[in-house]
Amino acid sequence: MTRIQIALNVSGIDVAVDFYSKLFDAQPAKRRPGYANFAIAHPPLKLVLIENPAAAGQLNHLGIEVESSEQVSAANERIQQTGLSVDPEHSVACCYAVQDKIWLKDPDGADWEIYTVLQDSDTFGKSRNNAQACCS
Repeated sequence: MTRIQIALNVSGIDVAVDFYSKLFDAQPAKRRPGYANFAIAHPPLKLVLIENPAAAGQLNHLGIEVESSEQVSAANERIQQTGLSVDPEHSVACCYAVQDKIWLKDPDGADWEIYTVLQDSDTFGKSRNNAQACCS
């Protein structure tokens, strides 16, 4: 399934999880200290909450989750052909998952990632190209 991802900085993870659980009538698919993500079927959305009181209320990053590394590579090739700058990452641990991904910025500086999850990770990790977006 391909779906849009929205990653939000929140001041308190417990309060935010409670709010979004009620809003979407869903429980987090993954919950770790200071982190939660929801895999919402309707609308198709990956909602990521990152406890970051200093940046609460601000967008952390946006993303598009795809099903495979091949889809990430295809997106990379397609976007590079348009002349946009893309930063690829392979098998990087970020947001409690090992991922293949690409990063790019919109004209106003918002971070976008196109990614696939390869496996779960016990650590939050650090995205080498974009530590601010993934691991605030």
